[in-house]
Amino acid sequence: QVQLVESGGGSVQAGGSLRLSCAISGRTFGRYAMGWFRQAPGKEREFVATISWSGSSRYYADFVKGRFTISRDNAVNTAKITVYLQMNSLKPEDTAVYYCAAGFTLGTAQTDFTSWGQGTQVTVSS
Repeated sequence: QVQLVESGGGSVQAGGSLRLSCAISGRTFGRYAMGWFRQAPGKEREFVATISWSGSSRYYADFVKGRFTISRDNAVNTAKITVYLQMNSLKPEDTAVYYCAAGFTLGTAQTDFTSWGQGTQVTVSS
């Protein structure tokens, strides 16, 4: 098991940018695929983006393509892994709690991930 802690959320006006970070600790020697999901008030949690262990494969939800970028830093020497979600051109409908997730399967379903962070709030005002 790994522990995930998100940071970087906050409030921003429409058109602005935020960068979310997810720090991973614990059994970081595993080759984890990483993902970002989000949940808006009154809605189901939905897939945002995912990245493979090497970073060579990335997938995005259609509604964030061209605006969000997922990346990762596998600092193997220090056993410290960080995953980022750069969010540009934010819209009010991007308002949600954003969750970081880790798993051994590169997928877009919540069931593909076995470890989850507590979430970080992103609020976009018009």
